[in-house]
Amino acid sequence: MPAETRSDALLEVFKALSNPTRLAIMGWLRDPTAHFESQPYSIEEAGVCVKQIQEKAGVSQSTASQFMVVLQRAGLVESTRIGQWTYYRRNEDLISRLPDLLDASV
Repeated sequence: MPAETRSDALLEVFKALSNPTRLAIMGWLRDPTAHFESQPYSIEEAGVCVKQIQEKAGVSQSTASQFMVVLQRAGLVESTRIGQWTYYRRNEDLISRLPDLLDASV
């Protein structure tokens, strides 16, 4: 990945994590079964329903959705759509590569 692209990607990640609620969401998604109630679909496979994220964060549905869009745009989460609901899980592949991306960018 070219240095400019790496820098842009890292800036998106840092911007996404600069909000305390988005940072908390990433922490909750690290161990979703400890932070969210069971749901109709497997948390490990589908992820966590945005409705549960909204309730835990204590924000409106539109704010929760916007938070998740920012995290997804930065590549930190992946989404799965099932019916009318969107489920999110961490993108562990990108998260595990962040130290290398940071090291290569500075």
